Amino acid sequence: MEKKESRLSILLGAAFLMATSAIGPGFLTQTTVFTEELLASMGFVILVSIIIDLGAQMNIWRVIAVSKRRAQDIANELLPGLGYVLAAMIVIGGLAFNIGNIGGAGLGLNVIVGVDARVGAILSGIVAVSIFLIREAGKAMDRFTQVMGFVMIILTIYVMFTASPPVGEAAVRTFAPERIDFLAIVTLVGGTVGGYITFAGGHRLIDAGVTGKENLREVTKGAISAIGIASIMRIFLFLAVLGIVSQGLVLDSDNPAASVFQYAAGDIGYKIFGVIMWAAAVTSVIGAAYTSVSFIKTFSLLVERNQKWFTIGFIIISTVVFATVGEPVKVLVLVGALNGLILPIALCVMLIASYKKRIVGDYKQPIWLTLLGGMIVITMAIMGIYTMVKEIPRLFA
Repeated sequence: MEKKESRLSILLGAAFLMATSAIGPGFLTQTTVFTEELLASMGFVILVSIIIDLGAQMNIWRVIAVSKRRAQDIANELLPGLGYVLAAMIVIGGLAFNIGNIGGAGLGLNVIVGVDARVGAILSGIVAVSIFLIREAGKAMDRFTQVMGFVMIILTIYVMFTASPPVGEAAVRTFAPERIDFLAIVTLVGGTVGGYITFAGGHRLIDAGVTGKENLREVTKGAISAIGIASIMRIFLFLAVLGIVSQGLVLDSDNPAASVFQYAAGDIGYKIFGVIMWAAAVTSVIGAAYTSVSFIKTFSLLVERNQKWFTIGFIIISTVVFATVGEPVKVLVLVGALNGLILPIALCVMLIASYKKRIVGDYKQPIWLTLLGGMIVITMAIMGIYTMVKEIPRLFA
């Protein structure tokens, strides 16, 4: 019984690690920016992104679990050298996102207690580092992300109700949108399962030893739960923003998400935003650092033996870069879109690997899951290229 409870705790921890890795400053900013632009039709974007997220997540987590290998090792087994390319893409994207995460944490503390955002970023970096200095860092990371995940969702639900969104219109436009925006879809998918994010929970399962065909049912449930947690947060935030912009109120372009919470609940709402921003940012810092290092530790015994210190170093580098450079709102949207381009490459690798006996043994990938994954690869590749060529230049014009 104790072993079963321990496995359940690990699966829940992996789900929350992935979900809270997704729910960062970029997540809050992207959802707010696109909801202000698309209004109720943003519901359709969220619906499409959830379907894509689920297909990608289940494919990737199942292949990682059944092969008992991390993504970079699977890629290298498939094509020598491919794992190094994938790892480089993930680590660079993770570092870029982490700079924004650290900045978001600094902004959160600025709102909560009034400290300078750069000072807040440094203090938040210290909190993130302290998680990895604890003896049982894995358990501490799992527990911290679970608690912060619940806090974010509960506070967002409160603000959503105070914003009084037009729920009926949102429901209708979710299935009959007035406008479809490829940039929004690619960015939301990139911000949920793009780059390092979808691998956060999968690699956590590897480290915790929850792998093999015998655990596939639980792994699949964990993958679905992770997307469910992130999607619940996305939906409630969407409704909160919709409630505000539907009243004709104009959001602050420098900090759109903060103005939503302030409009909805006054000074209390603004403080709530600070707590959500800080929690979202710090958990994403932890997830990005942990997962990015997990992509390079199998290439070097030095990194593998000192994973904790390399993870701490990753956090420190992100903090120093933000403290000296900073991170604007538009860059958070851009990084989300770039992470969306990584997804079709990573997912394609996993789909091919799922049919290689030397990688997955006698495991048989469900054909419906393969077809769904294949459609996601093609769709995300087309939308991603279109976005980079047509939409991103417009965003920065």
